Amino acid sequence: MRLMLMKRFPFLLVGALLAAAHFHGPANAAGDGLYQKASGVEAYLGVVPAEITKGHKPTEPQGSMHGGVPEGGYQYHLVAAVFDAKTSERIIDATVTAQVSGLGKAGEKKTLDPMSIAGTQTYGGYFTFAGPGLYTIVVTIKRQGAAEGIILRFPYEHRNR
Repeated sequence: MRLMLMKRFPFLLVGALLAAAHFHGPANAAGDGLYQKASGVEAYLGVVPAEITKGHKPTEPQGSMHGGVPEGGYQYHLVAAVFDAKTSERIIDATVTAQVSGLGKAGEKKTLDPMSIAGTQTYGGYFTFAGPGLYTIVVTIKRQGAAEGIILRFPYEHRNR
């Protein structure tokens, strides 16, 4: 039944990802959440357990995205929705990278893959959050034709379930 709903209503996956990210707990001590606006760009982040995508077959878009769901524990799916701050239109032609770092650790850096579900585009990738604690998620958005990328730093308090 769940699989049928996801095929017929793929926007439910996007909604589930954003809702799960919203209810995951406080994003940081300041309560600013996983939203930032800088240099004409707005970005919203979501962090959800990778298990959410494990039920999809590899032939389905959700099952094969980002090379497939990684094995092992502590795997999470990072989703970034990026908008032009002036027009509120989605930015769909950028290169978006993310680096997830724990306290005192450099962390892994990846280019996020464009994801299109129900006609809306976001960017995503799998990352390891080795345990609860404070992390920094650095997102770089490089728009086509731009000389430099826009760097956004998100403090994030991760809580394992």
